[in-house]
Amino acid sequence: MLNFLLKLLVLSWRVRFRGTLPNYPIVIGLWHCDLPACLAAFKNRQIAVLISQSGDGERFAKLAGELGYSVFRGSSSRGQEGVRHLLRALQNGNSAGMALDGPRGPAGVAKDGAAWLSSRSATPLMQVEVKYGWHISLNSWDKTKIPLPFSRVTLSGNF
Repeated sequence: MLNFLLKLLVLSWRVRFRGTLPNYPIVIGLWHCDLPACLAAFKNRQIAVLISQSGDGERFAKLAGELGYSVFRGSSSRGQEGVRHLLRALQNGNSAGMALDGPRGPAGVAKDGAAWLSSRSATPLMQVEVKYGWHISLNSWDKTKIPLPFSRVTLSGNF
C-alpha cells in the first residue's frame, strides 16, 4: 500500500524541463537529495539505475521498476560490479542515472563514479539541476527533498 501511495505522489508532480533532452545515451548526474524528483522526471525512458540493497533501497527499487527504469541492485562504494551494470547499459544504447555525491556523501561533493562512467563509455555526462515548488527536506545526510503533491519540479542542465 505504501508503494502505491508513493507512486501516486511521484506521478502528481508537475515536471518541466528547461531545454530538450537528447535522444542519444547519456549519463545523468544528479545530487542524491534530488533522487525523488529525478525519479519522476525521467520515468518510462528505460534508464539504468543502481540502487542500494538496503531496506530503503528495496522500496525505491520497486518504485523505480514500476516507473520504467532498468534497476540494478548494488553499491558503487563496495566494489565496481554495480557500476559495471550501468556501463553495459550505456554500451547497449541506454542512458544511465547516477548520484554525483554517491550513496553516502558528503552531500554536494562529487565523487569519481559518474565522470568515470561517462569517460569509460564515451557518453556525455549531463549534470541535472532541480528547482522545487513546495517541498519538504528530510532530516537525512543529504537533506532529501520531497515535493508536496501536485508541486512543480523544474529540471535544467547541460542538455
